[in-house]
Amino acid sequence: MGGLQKKKFESGAATNYITRNRARKKLQLSLPDFRRLCILKGIYPHEPKNKKKVNKGSTAQRTFYLLKDIRFLLHEPVVAKFREYKIFVRKLKKAYGKTEWSAVERLRENKPTYKLDHIVKERYPTFIDALRDIDDALCMCFLFSTFARTGKCHVQTIQLCRRLTVEWMNYIITLRSLRKVFISIKGIYYQAEVMGQLITWLVPYQFSHDHPVDVDYRVMATFTEFYTTLLGFVNFRLYNSLNLVYPPKLDSKAESELKEENEDDYAMNSECYLEKLSALSASLARVVSSAEEEEAQLDQFPVEEEDMEKMEARERELKQQETHKKIFEGLKFFLNREVPRESLAFVIRCFGGEVSWDKSVCIGSTYDVTDETITHQIVDRPNIEKQFINRYYIQPQWVFDCVNAKVVLPVEDYFLGVTLPPHLSPFVEEKEGDYVPPEKLKMMALQRGEKPASEQEEDEEDEEEEEEEEEEEDEEDGEEDEEEAEEENLKQMEEQRSQGKMLQVKVTPGKLKVENPARLEQEQKAEEKRLAIMMMKKKEKYLYDKIMFGKKRKIREANKLAAKRKAHDDAEKTKKKKAKK
Repeated sequence: MGGLQKKKFESGAATNYITRNRARKKLQLSLPDFRRLCILKGIYPHEPKNKKKVNKGSTAQRTFYLLKDIRFLLHEPVVAKFREYKIFVRKLKKAYGKTEWSAVERLRENKPTYKLDHIVKERYPTFIDALRDIDDALCMCFLFSTFARTGKCHVQTIQLCRRLTVEWMNYIITLRSLRKVFISIKGIYYQAEVMGQLITWLVPYQFSHDHPVDVDYRVMATFTEFYTTLLGFVNFRLYNSLNLVYPPKLDSKAESELKEENEDDYAMNSECYLEKLSALSASLARVVSSAEEEEAQLDQFPVEEEDMEKMEARERELKQQETHKKIFEGLKFFLNREVPRESLAFVIRCFGGEVSWDKSVCIGSTYDVTDETITHQIVDRPNIEKQFINRYYIQPQWVFDCVNAKVVLPVEDYFLGVTLPPHLSPFVEEKEGDYVPPEKLKMMALQRGEKPASEQEEDEEDEEEEEEEEEEEDEEDGEEDEEEAEEENLKQMEEQRSQGKMLQVKVTPGKLKVENPARLEQEQKAEEKRLAIMMMKKKEKYLYDKIMFGKKRKIREANKLAAKRKAHDDAEKTKKKKAKK
């Protein structure tokens, strides 16, 4: 009866959240430092279900964090380092103001620094967790590695990102774990399989770009600071798992091959070594030589029938992967100076091919253009003056399309000056009822080892055209004979009617109609389905109608695309016919 009266906003959802300003004051941090700390620790704002209740009756726009997250930040060692850095900046300004240069040097030598190792271990308890979240880290590091060395971000950050990305690419080449490549407007998408995890990342093109004004580079730099630490941990662990030396070193044999006459004039030793690594043309040094390593073979145990089927399917899949890894084995490529060197060298080396380029383009070339063992020269210009008869001259798209098709495609469609076929995305997987482009069907036929349907259709079309011409001539003669026979029959019937004679009526014996059991079964199933739909409840019927409507819409869209493609192909055929005439 006379209990304590409950006060508003002192229990329930209102006590679970805290505004950003209150959180900042609780931690005694400025807004940039608070934002930086939240990024490093992986703490993000939360939207409450009932914003008015949490905001104590107000409808003003505020950013809310969970109170338990802010309490978690109170004991973070990095917060103390932020405060130390603030004091350091204040002392440094004072020393500069008083022109006490000895104090300035002493302060600079004792500049407070912090490490993010404990945060990485805290956020990713297991290595697989780190691999699952490595996509964003790779995208950001590849982006920063392409930045110009302007005042927008620190030069050391750009160099570190470049070193880590080169290490990652060398690891992927050694493991041969690249699966898919796609060239888009944004950049080149890669997908690799590392320890059973599919990792997708985006590499921007090597163009000079202006820094946009509306992008906050401080926020991006904070993310990059954490991601470089994470990627360093991951690279170290991955290199150890493959028995490779870390930091990576070139194999002694490969290093001696790459030794050039004018190497001393090229760059300093440290820079030259990084350039050789980033060339991606040489193998890496191992802790134990590859001859001493033994290949691990899968153990086979007696299993039941169902498990046996799964094992066989898995073995088939592994065999396909092994053949996919070796599609460029035995092929030697030479890259012209106008093609994107790094991406092509990376892809070719991932699938067992040898690659080189002109010495003037970049350090690390292994053979010259005059080498007679070169099988493919990749060129991105309409024509080339001096050509060797024992090699193919192809456009760069052939390499990427071969990787996605998992077979070495015919080179005829990729010769110089030829209009290239569409570059299909390997990340799109068509479901039942979806529109499948003819190029995809052709690729699937090549994977099965069959003759592509498009080639068969072209042969059939040529034959049909010849047959049509012959048939048109025969039809013209046949039509004239039929017209004459019809006229004679009509004349005879008119004569019989005029004479009053009855027309002849014939009675033919009836034929037994054979019923198709498959069609009867189909009709029965259709009737059962119709009755089942009639017996549905109202909610179920509504849901069923929505599903069917979605399916029909998908079919309509697929038919529309197929009709558009047919119209385009017909227009192209007519153009070719006119050109021939």
